[in-house]
Amino acid sequence: MVVPLDFTLSPLTGWTRDHWVDLAETLVSTAQHFGSENHARIHFPGAVGGYGHDVDGTEGFARTLLAAGMLAAGDPTKTTPLQWYAEGFRTGPDPTLDISRRWVRPSEHDQAKVEACSLALILHLTRPYLWDTFDDSTQNKIIDYFAEWIHAPYPKNNWVWFRLIVQQFMRSVGGPWSKDDLEEDLAFNESCYLDHGWYRDGEGRTFDYYCGWVFQVYPLLWCDMLPDDPETQLLRPLFQSRLDAYLTDAADLIGPDGSMMAQGRSLIYRFAQASALWMGAYTGSDSLTPGQVRRATSGMVKHFAEHNVPDKDGILTMGWYGPWRKLAQSYSGPGSPYWACKGLLGLALPATHPVWTATEEPLPIDGGDFVKAIPVPGWLLSNSQGIVRLTNHGTDHAHLGDDRADSPLYARLGYSTATFPLLDAKAWNTPVDQSVCLIDAQGRASHRTGFTPLGTWVENGIPSPAEPRDPSTSAESTTPSLSPRVGIAASRAQAHWVNPAPTQFLHGSGYVGDSALAGDITVISLVRGPWEVRCVRLESTASGLDSTSHNPNAQVHLRIGGWPVTDQEITSTTSGIDPRGVARAETATLHSAVYALSGLAEPGVEFREEASPLGTPSAVPYLDFLTNPGEWTTVLISLTTVSPQDNPGENARIAADIASTETHLVIHVVWPDAQVSEHIVRLEQETGTTSTDPTTHPVPHKEPSLKGERQ
Repeated sequence: MVVPLDFTLSPLTGWTRDHWVDLAETLVSTAQHFGSENHARIHFPGAVGGYGHDVDGTEGFARTLLAAGMLAAGDPTKTTPLQWYAEGFRTGPDPTLDISRRWVRPSEHDQAKVEACSLALILHLTRPYLWDTFDDSTQNKIIDYFAEWIHAPYPKNNWVWFRLIVQQFMRSVGGPWSKDDLEEDLAFNESCYLDHGWYRDGEGRTFDYYCGWVFQVYPLLWCDMLPDDPETQLLRPLFQSRLDAYLTDAADLIGPDGSMMAQGRSLIYRFAQASALWMGAYTGSDSLTPGQVRRATSGMVKHFAEHNVPDKDGILTMGWYGPWRKLAQSYSGPGSPYWACKGLLGLALPATHPVWTATEEPLPIDGGDFVKAIPVPGWLLSNSQGIVRLTNHGTDHAHLGDDRADSPLYARLGYSTATFPLLDAKAWNTPVDQSVCLIDAQGRASHRTGFTPLGTWVENGIPSPAEPRDPSTSAESTTPSLSPRVGIAASRAQAHWVNPAPTQFLHGSGYVGDSALAGDITVISLVRGPWEVRCVRLESTASGLDSTSHNPNAQVHLRIGGWPVTDQEITSTTSGIDPRGVARAETATLHSAVYALSGLAEPGVEFREEASPLGTPSAVPYLDFLTNPGEWTTVLISLTTVSPQDNPGENARIAADIASTETHLVIHVVWPDAQVSEHIVRLEQETGTTSTDPTTHPVPHKEPSLKGERQ
């Protein structure tokens, strides 16, 4: 049905609770159309997933149940769709049935442990409509099914909350549970927490949407399951404070048009991240007002709806706006995308709740340009021209010193709400978009995974002159003007080439294989509006390699890649080879460019077919440099919604001058709009931190090994 937009109640999105109800009912009715005769399984059309047909059917049931359960939890008149699932609860956990007619059990396949969490959560949220209506036989079968999670192992990541939720539900209904498991799981959860509301998803620098749609959603729902248990409730203020801190960052990762940041694995879950924002309203957090929560969540889901999600048949496909199998992990199946139903959590709140009755209110993304640092994952956010850009100097889904290949989903220097990292087969072994690489004589591109984060912060800089000057001139000797706010982040990588092993398990990390050292590279990003001034220094090259040699067997060169753009029609232009070299790739709406600010640059544009879920082809502008160890190479990287011809600032004098002392760098920038800023940056080799003078900005990380599994 077509639900009319209401720009009185929702002046920013037009969406009301009726739109959410309509979406949930569409997803549930479509899912039930593909259900088995006994309702225990749902098999969506499409190729069998990596874990097989039986897992796919169990997953289809459990994940679509989320939508039906949230509908019923918030509105007793919407329980009819839930009754279809009630029959599946009576047959699904029955071990006497042939596996083709029941759920896969936790003891049979680990993936059932994930799906058990969704089953337990909805049994909790809809207790009067499901659990309390089951006879003893059905309840005992469900308890026996869940009991297989007790003492069962799991990958050391967000799976910790699946076991916690299942056992907490068991406690709430008088079923078996393990105190040892509880203590172990809560201790592991604490090991994942860092600071400022941010968890990492297990070990290493694993920052992505799982930090919100699992680590910020389940803890407080877990507390709700045993409201009268003192030990459980002691943890509520702690979990609430972490959610409060996280929410302001989460809301800034959405584009003004509702588009999501294209970063991290399992993006086929799309708007599952809305669940973290809904928890703000669900728990009464004061970090976002009810009107802001609805503006954020409705913006996200409306954005997908406007791009035909779900599709014309009412199905959530494996992809982004449409089917695109390469966006899924190797294990994903046709039912996997329905974890997006977590994002319907707001429907569990009744229509009288302030989150539904309050007028939508704007978020910071609606208020114009801003730049913001999120130090724990090592990110800078810049909102400008309707796009939020993320500059990444802290995340790679690996650990310090790792020598695997870069994951396009994690290790790129930049992500945005308007672009997608290239994800074709070549992208996993040959970085180009948002990368700084050493290219050898055979054309191999180096990787940065395992890099050392050197800090992330925002500053106004120091008072700086209105006109460019010799960097050795004292700032105090000229008439100062207020510097614009600039985000600064840095990292140092032991760049390496990787020959991938023949077998790979793509759970988010980059390829593993034999690696060879290429050289050490320091990168400093200065971010403002749609621009990044990227300062790159080749510290050294590996033995036998030379960045300036004319020996073709020894020569390497530096490549700096810009933003990827995707469209059926892309215009590319290059100019140089000279110190003002520039490479551009432009669509009708996006313009990506890399401008040389120093050194002799050879520009190029890389075209790839079938490399992005946004369509085909994709193009990335880049510049190649011959550089000496110890020299700084500087470029301006731009992603704008207006062309250089329409933006005179792009044609103004752009400059980035770096003066080095024994203790720090002085970076003087003339931006494309003629604004000027100057920054003192201290690189500390011994401590692995970068700072502005005089305060250091360390980034806390613990660095054990990495492991990941399906969700």
